[in-house]
Amino acid sequence: MKSLFYVIIATALVTILPYLLTFEKGQDLSRGLLEYGIFAVFLLYVSLKRVCVYSKKKKYIFILAFYLVLVLVSWLDLSAILFYKGWSIGLYGLIPFISCILALMLLKETKRISIWQVSIILFISFFVHFSALRLYPNQPLFQFSIPVCLSQKRSSIDRNHIPNKIKQMFNVTDSVSVTKNYVDTTRSNVVVLVESWGIPMDSMMLSKELAVFDGILKNCGIHFRMYSRTRTAEREDLLDSAWRDSTGRRDSLFMPNRFATHGYKTTFLFGGDSTIQWRYKYIRNIGFQEVFWTNSATADDVMVAKIDSLLNTSDSAKHLIAWTTRDTRFPISDNAAETERLYFERLFGTLQIVVDLAKKHPDVRFVVQGDHEPILSPLEFQRKFYRRWVPFVVLN
Repeated sequence: MKSLFYVIIATALVTILPYLLTFEKGQDLSRGLLEYGIFAVFLLYVSLKRVCVYSKKKKYIFILAFYLVLVLVSWLDLSAILFYKGWSIGLYGLIPFISCILALMLLKETKRISIWQVSIILFISFFVHFSALRLYPNQPLFQFSIPVCLSQKRSSIDRNHIPNKIKQMFNVTDSVSVTKNYVDTTRSNVVVLVESWGIPMDSMMLSKELAVFDGILKNCGIHFRMYSRTRTAEREDLLDSAWRDSTGRRDSLFMPNRFATHGYKTTFLFGGDSTIQWRYKYIRNIGFQEVFWTNSATADDVMVAKIDSLLNTSDSAKHLIAWTTRDTRFPISDNAAETERLYFERLFGTLQIVVDLAKKHPDVRFVVQGDHEPILSPLEFQRKFYRRWVPFVVLN
């Protein structure tokens, strides 16, 4: 048991070190805690090191052979990370050589694990990984870097930059002040954040999505997210202004607070529990007077009915309503083809009910945009979207 513990620590060292040393603020790269190939090699190393070595020379050859295998797998793991980010290897290439040496030193005095125990451990680990993935899709237990790396090498499409042909078709900006620029202080406003609405690399699909808004579309475009996180998008979309006080401390004002001073009723809605994305910690701090949560997952059409009732109130007060949708929240399916079918089916359904609501209230300004691309979907489906670029539309 103690040997297994040391193997896990060594695997975590080799797996996590390149992730931490290449970490960038706000990155959306989902990684396993342990690299499965590295884990298997370490288990074999501990199992064979006291059986196959009979002389000092053979001992060094044995250690060197395992070291080179570890470096190779770790190198592929690092390559997968850097390829995803679009970075070159550079000095990062030293990481596998250093981490593997440290890991082997950690396993120097570990007791032997038999081959049959290795087989059982690998089988149970594989089963536990996929069982845990259904409960915690945001944090996989194991990383399978070899197939990921080989799959990435087959694709050379640049997902980080919007091509000129799309820039010529749409208003493209890197500003995060979309909501602030388009809300109307003379009437009621509804700000809609569509879960996992990203920019598909198929420009025809984007045109189909925007075509849903024909007739009430006032403006549309694409903008860049610094962070692929829903909770960050909810805050940055509603940021009115930011500054530093006399002590250098950063302070900010959010639009619900500013609109409230002009007599607006401010409301936030989400069709789920307040603990999701830790919304209970920050939504009220943004300044909403009313917050509506649900104890279980609630479909978008139900939340639209709630917004409709708020806008239909007989009082003369103007409203600032913010709503984060739910129907396109991931995970949807483990199968890429099934994910694609269900995702677009649900996305068009959500966009249509927003359109229907906007048509029902032509005197209300609607600002609709995505929070991030589908980051928790199968890789084959993820690669069909640009990284961190999302659409926005302004209605009425």
